[in-house]
Formats: sequence, structure tokens, C-alpha cells
Amino acid sequence: MKPITPKRLADTIVEQLETLILEGTLAAGQRLPPERALAEQFGVSRPSVREAVQRLAARGLLTSRQGGGHYVSEQLGTSFSDPLIPLIESRPDAHRDLLEFRKTLEADCAYYAAQRATEVDRQRLTSAWQALDACYAGSPEHVEAEGAADAAFHMAIAEASHNLILLHTMRNLFSLLRRNIVTNIGGMNARPAPTREHLARQHEALYRAILDGQAEQARALAGEHISYVQQAISEQTETEHRKQRALRRERAGG
Repeated sequence: MKPITPKRLADTIVEQLETLILEGTLAAGQRLPPERALAEQFGVSRPSVREAVQRLAARGLLTSRQGGGHYVSEQLGTSFSDPLIPLIESRPDAHRDLLEFRKTLEADCAYYAAQRATEVDRQRLTSAWQALDACYAGSPEHVEAEGAADAAFHMAIAEASHNLILLHTMRNLFSLLRRNIVTNIGGMNARPAPTREHLARQHEALYRAILDGQAEQARALAGEHISYVQQAISEQTETEHRKQRALRRERAGG
């Protein structure tokens, strides 16, 4: 037996803040409440809060900014550095790899979301779906807005999965994911209108399956959605290649 050492208040505060960061309640770049507010919420003194914040800052979990305030580190768990993102974007083979990765990742997110989503998760997912549906009802020219709404919808599914690793992987890939979706949407919107209508139906079916708790169906629908995107992008790429070949022949003949 060993003597039991009472925990210091700062230790307990550190543990609680770590939990909030790990579960995604405190997201990267989010500002913490002021020390006074945190002290009131925890029911402790401000020096204890200050000590806990300083310890988390020393470990790189929190940062301070000019003008005051403490923030969750924006570099938390970063998987892709900014210089790598444009490099990936410029290579078609990397786009294919990202879609393959999304197929595996998002299918699991959908499966667990259908099993574990709380009422709050369902409300957030419903709001995300309504925002995306509004984009589908609007002009196909608003590619950036539709891409952001599409990525936010998939992020809401990841949050509802209540799997910390899946959630943080999705969050760390969010910038790259959003750009990939925008690129895909731009390519697919160049195709006939039924392509976009089919995407809307796929997203709605996935949303309904998660809300109805149909885990296997949600997983299958998520995988089918990415497969459809892969096929549509591949066909669009081939069409573009044929156009370029035809133009080269025309120039050569001229």
C-alpha cells in the first residue's frame, strides 16, 4: 500500500479541460472563457485556474494571443501542413487516394453515428442537412458555399459518431476535405442536372438512415455515395481528356 496523495485543484481542472479538448467540445482555435468565468464554473479560485491554464499552455494544448485570452492550439493534431495541401490538390492520383480514404472513414462515422447519436447530435445533423439541402435548391454556380455545407454535413456525422479518433481525424482533414469536396462539386456540376439531384437524394438517404438508427444501412449509403462521386469524377476527367485530344487534333490538322 502507498500513501494516498490528495489531488490539487489545478490537477482536476487540467483533467477536465483535457477531456473537453479530447472530446471536441473545445475545438482547435476556440477561445476559453475568461479566468473569472472558469473559476465560477469549476467552483474554485482564480489562481487554481491560472495554474491549470499555464500547465496546458506549457504542453502546447493552449496558446495565448495578443490582446488577452487563451485559445485551444490551432495546430492540435494537425495531420497535413499547409504546404502539403496545395501539392495534394494538384495531383489527380492524390484526389483518388483521398476519396478512397473518405470512403473508409466516413462509412465508419455513419455507422457509429446511427448507433450513438444523441438528441443534440440529431439536431445538429438536421441543421447541417437543411443548410446543404438549401444549397441544392439554389444555383449550382455557388460551388464554395455548397462545398462548405457538404463538408459541414459530414463533420456533423463524425461528431455524432462519438468516436474520438474518427472525430479528430475528420477535423484535422477538414480543410483538405472541404477543398476536395469543392473540387469534386465543380467537376460534377459540369455534368447534367440529374447528377446533382442524385447527390441530393444520396445525402438525404444517409441523413434519414442515421436518424432512424439504421447503422448498417448508413454505412452502406456512405460508401455508395463516395463510390458514386469517384465514378462521376472519373467520367468527367475522361470527358475532359477526350475534349483536349480532339482540340489537339484540330490544331494539328489546321
